[in-house]
Amino acid sequence: MRGKRIVAVLLTSLMLLVGSNAMAKKIEIQWWHAMRSARGEVCKALIDKFNKSQDKYVVIGTNKGNYDEVLNAGIAAIRAHKQPHILQSFEVGTQTMMLSGAIYPVYKLMSDAGYDINWNDYLQAVLSYYMNKDGKLMSMPFNSSTPVMYYNADMFKKAGIPLPSKSDPMTWDELGTILKTMIDKKIAPAGLVAAWQSWTQIENYCAIHNLPFASRANGYEGLDCVLQFNSPQVVAHIAQLKDWMKDKRFLYGGQKYQGPKAEFIAQNAAVYIDSISGIAKLKKAVKDFQWDVAPLPVESWMARPQNSIIGGASNWVLAGHSKEEYKGVAAFLAFLAQPEQQIFWHKQTGYFPITLTAYDELKKQGYYKEQPYQEVGIKQLNRAIPTKNSRGLRLGYFVQIRNIVNEELEKVWNDTKTPQQALDDAVARGNKELRAFEKIYN
Repeated sequence: MRGKRIVAVLLTSLMLLVGSNAMAKKIEIQWWHAMRSARGEVCKALIDKFNKSQDKYVVIGTNKGNYDEVLNAGIAAIRAHKQPHILQSFEVGTQTMMLSGAIYPVYKLMSDAGYDINWNDYLQAVLSYYMNKDGKLMSMPFNSSTPVMYYNADMFKKAGIPLPSKSDPMTWDELGTILKTMIDKKIAPAGLVAAWQSWTQIENYCAIHNLPFASRANGYEGLDCVLQFNSPQVVAHIAQLKDWMKDKRFLYGGQKYQGPKAEFIAQNAAVYIDSISGIAKLKKAVKDFQWDVAPLPVESWMARPQNSIIGGASNWVLAGHSKEEYKGVAAFLAFLAQPEQQIFWHKQTGYFPITLTAYDELKKQGYYKEQPYQEVGIKQLNRAIPTKNSRGLRLGYFVQIRNIVNEELEKVWNDTKTPQQALDDAVARGNKELRAFEKIYN
């Protein structure tokens, strides 16, 4: 009897050992990202689903902080030769990542791993942002968005103002009149708040109005570009917002999204400009009023507005890992691009589905009839053939340049500088960053 027990124990131990070895043979894929809170939970759900779908690889997702912190962590890891396989980097880091020499281009990775990708099935306005000058995809789009205009529908109704169209943008003049009406009637304490002011009020303003943000096709055609966003039209737009501060039609809520979003949720502002991905946050946070989405306003002189440009981030594959590990990376990226995962991602976060197949499937399901605001950003992004001014921005040290723009705009809001002086200074300071970048990579 005792002998049988010993045999049983040995067999059990052997089975556990075999199982343990099988688990140990799974190849780990490290993914550093910036997705937290509700978006982080969606990321985790995608990772868990991939890990359960096969037995060769295990993706380990790690939130490394916000976009700036993830990029800085990635740079430090590359220098220490401890880089993850996949690094999520926001769109302003594209030029830096592209020229870093530390990446494995996605088009090559997928080809090397045997994936025959139909790149024409992807949203081209998104895909082109991450292509090199030869039209080759360098990183895989992941969380792509564009700014839109949220509004408090209850306040509009109370003021007797028709709700904005979901396809035809109102003019900035019309918006100014609406906001004044709501403030004069004491329906709204303030009018407009805007998140990510550089992205929404300078970069996308230039794109939609077909104005250059920088020369050389916004940097796509050469590192020797110079900034040009201190044009009369952009200066006039910033001057108008500054003028609106006098009667509270414009309320400055901070450089990023937290402050402006809080003002909108608290109903201290009637209109809120932010990423289309803000839908997920508003769904979760707003319980006491109806809100909706409209395209960004345009100037009355812009009869046919251009497309807006994207924000968000893409997944960069970092060099220095084994061939077997890269097979796992390619499998994970291919998994994320599947229509089923893209539909899930879009519904849960508001970020775009990156393939036409996923977009068409959503339309077939009637999703946009049930949730029409989810399609506002996609239509705005695709309403015109991108020009050299609306394709996107490809600038070195763009993180620093955007910080400079934010600093100079704040000097307008606090009466330290005029709009012209602030934008001239932002251009001069930003050009120094461009020349420093050019010196390194030319």
